Amino acid sequence: MKTNPLSLLKNWESIIVSVLRMAIGWHFLYEGAVKVFFENWSSQSYLANTTGAFSPFYHWLAASPAIGVIDWMNITGLILIGLALFLGCFTRMASIAGALLLLLYYFAYPPFGLSLLTSTGEGHLYVVNYQIFEALALALFACRADTGFGIGPWLMRRFKAQASSPAPPSSRREAIKHLASIPALGLMSWGAYANNRRYGIDVMSGATIQLNRQDLSELKGTLAKGKIGKHELSRLILGGNLIGGWSHGRDLLYTDQLFKAYNTERKVYETLSLAEAAGINAINIGFPSNDLLRKYKKATGSRIKVITQIAADVKDESTLFDNLYSAIDYGVDVIQIQGNWVDWMTRDHHIDRIGRLLDKIREEGFTAGLGAHTIDSLIACAEAGIIPDYYMKTMHHDRYWSAHPRENRVPFEQDGPTSLDHNKYHNNLFCPYPDRTAEFVAKSPVPVMGFKVLAAGAIHPKDGIYWAFQHGADFVCVGMFDFQIVEDVNICIDVLAKLEADGARTRAWS
Repeated sequence: MKTNPLSLLKNWESIIVSVLRMAIGWHFLYEGAVKVFFENWSSQSYLANTTGAFSPFYHWLAASPAIGVIDWMNITGLILIGLALFLGCFTRMASIAGALLLLLYYFAYPPFGLSLLTSTGEGHLYVVNYQIFEALALALFACRADTGFGIGPWLMRRFKAQASSPAPPSSRREAIKHLASIPALGLMSWGAYANNRRYGIDVMSGATIQLNRQDLSELKGTLAKGKIGKHELSRLILGGNLIGGWSHGRDLLYTDQLFKAYNTERKVYETLSLAEAAGINAINIGFPSNDLLRKYKKATGSRIKVITQIAADVKDESTLFDNLYSAIDYGVDVIQIQGNWVDWMTRDHHIDRIGRLLDKIREEGFTAGLGAHTIDSLIACAEAGIIPDYYMKTMHHDRYWSAHPRENRVPFEQDGPTSLDHNKYHNNLFCPYPDRTAEFVAKSPVPVMGFKVLAAGAIHPKDGIYWAFQHGADFVCVGMFDFQIVEDVNICIDVLAKLEADGARTRAWS
């Protein structure tokens, strides 16, 4: 008997449609099941950190007291839709419901606009990701009559056959085709169970990824602000060292590379976006990071204030303003002379160049800052009548293990060679004379921005931020990874409240 080519083609089409439908169904079912078995899973963090155009809706859901009901509906929907698609029953209804649910996921983190900067653990192309592919496939299933082999079509044929005449001879073959999804579901479920029992919950699933960080819903309030020149800045400012890959890891040689590996361009954008949402409106960066910040602001329309540090060649006076003009071209907001260079120019008796550079910054219409590690630099400039619009000074105490003894400290050692002697400098101390620094800051006629307030991770943020504010800093500049931002903002809010309650601050706020 000759086989009908059209019948054979239709049979293969039904097989392909069935496999595609079952694959999408398994995705739904698995995502729902792992949520059930993942301890304390909640959609709150996922919803609270959305950044798309519809984020207010998702944030409203995240803040709802009925978040438990929302989680239950999400899990139940995923499991029921997954079972229906995999087994091939109520396919049209499941396809419509599944497509709508996928669209909710899609618009939570759409692969365009600001959401491109938010890492959700899922790959995508511009506009197109797996969610839109699956939603389109489900829309097709909802529109077509033939959705492949499955329990639904088989039961329908059985009922029709029993109503008219005995089942045809081919019914057993048809039953095998339509009921094949049942053993397939059993095998895949057993395989997933065995895999998870051996390795634990599949942490690579988008359903189970949980970052150990606080989200925006946990913010304790609004971060206070102060003024530097014409700029209103948050009291907590994002430091740029972690972004630039400067770790000050003491004798840990790999940390610079580790920071750079973690802070990819995408991760930097995500960190900046989270910082702005948490109330931090400024970042202080090293000059090499200017291009990255310009790209971020252009891509997102961000209004974050960029405070850039510029250098000046100590030996070649003809290039004194080169870095300044480049910074202006990058479109920065505030310009300060980098602390290393202020220390070097002071040490090498070129203080006049510091004054000329500050004057030029102001002449170009920018707020001018003066940085330093060694307090001797700022004292020498002040004595020479060189007063900036604000100081940026390392401000931390020395009550931590790796700080070398005070009697062994030497001015400007932060800019010199490191020693193998544990009792001497080895990239381990950045405010060598905290008492003299506090005394200078207390008398400062201009605002002061404290940096390295945590001594590159040696001091707890609660301790370091409190000490810097207590001893006169108007702003603190802290390097933060994305998972630390909300916690550090909350610490800053608590510290400012405690300082006011204790009456412990040594000078008026600028």
